[in-house]
Amino acid sequence: MTKKEIVKTISEEIGLTQLKTKEIVQKTFDAIIDTLVDDERIELRNFGVFEVKRRAARKARNPRTGEKVFVPEKFVVTFKPGKEMEERVKELERRAAAESAASNHAPTASSPAGSSPAGRVSPAPAGSDTFSPTTSYDAGAR
Repeated sequence: MTKKEIVKTISEEIGLTQLKTKEIVQKTFDAIIDTLVDDERIELRNFGVFEVKRRAARKARNPRTGEKVFVPEKFVVTFKPGKEMEERVKELERRAAAESAASNHAPTASSPAGSSPAGRVSPAPAGSDTFSPTTSYDAGAR
């Protein structure tokens, strides 16, 4: 998502013009940057913490030539997500895992039931007039 898309979404949601919303969004970003430069830390509850950290000078190696090079110290911005963001991202992970598990267990035209190494197709019980394949799972079949 871009800043333009954020502006459009917010302006539609709260009923301001995109021009006015863009100004508000930009002022918010500017305030975050100014606070980081002045205080080296800004905490936004339920969102996260931005912090300026110093990376020490170090010796590194040029991967192409193998030559040792000196990398001077520098300041970098780090971000640690807040609890609410962490929980929502974990929910996204859980949904993706559930969808993956569902798609791995559901037979498709290209992978019929029982085609996995652990699955076995068994015929219907004796005396039954119809054939009804079922998949059974054997944990020791790996």
